[in-house]
Amino acid sequence: MTEPQPERPRTPELSGVDLARQALVAAKEQARARGAAVQQKKQARRGGLRSGARADGRDPLSLGAAINRLITERGWETPAAVGGVMGRWPQLVGPEVAQHCEPQRYDEDARVLTVQCDSTAWATQLRLLAPQLVARLNQDLGHGTVKMIKVLGPGGPARRYGPLRAPGSKGPGDTYG
Repeated sequence: MTEPQPERPRTPELSGVDLARQALVAAKEQARARGAAVQQKKQARRGGLRSGARADGRDPLSLGAAINRLITERGWETPAAVGGVMGRWPQLVGPEVAQHCEPQRYDEDARVLTVQCDSTAWATQLRLLAPQLVARLNQDLGHGTVKMIKVLGPGGPARRYGPLRAPGSKGPGDTYG
């Protein structure tokens, strides 16, 4: 024999009007859900911000503030500060030293500032002043920005390597025609 099954609660049979009402309610819910999704996409496209009386990220900025914001967002603080040092070199080292020594480049990875002098005497003098100059630059730029100053002497003519050359010749190419 089969076991008697528990009696299920009977739902009243829905007529055509009731079915239409249910379908209408379901359609309204779907339309609301789609409308909410479209609204969210629009807000995401606009950044989710709405215009208002308070300041937000879309407000116009002065040129200086916009540049400072860009430097901060991109992480360019150290290169910008070192670039400022290149421009203020005479104020940092004094007019006499600045007249004979000029900053050439800054290696951000090694934190080395390369300076070229116009004579070997000034190169020697700057090598002696390098520890005080590093301390002054780090005080101005932030601790550890410059670890070492590499001092270059005056640049001489390029050395020519290879076989002997006749005076006034342009090298091996002058024998071909």
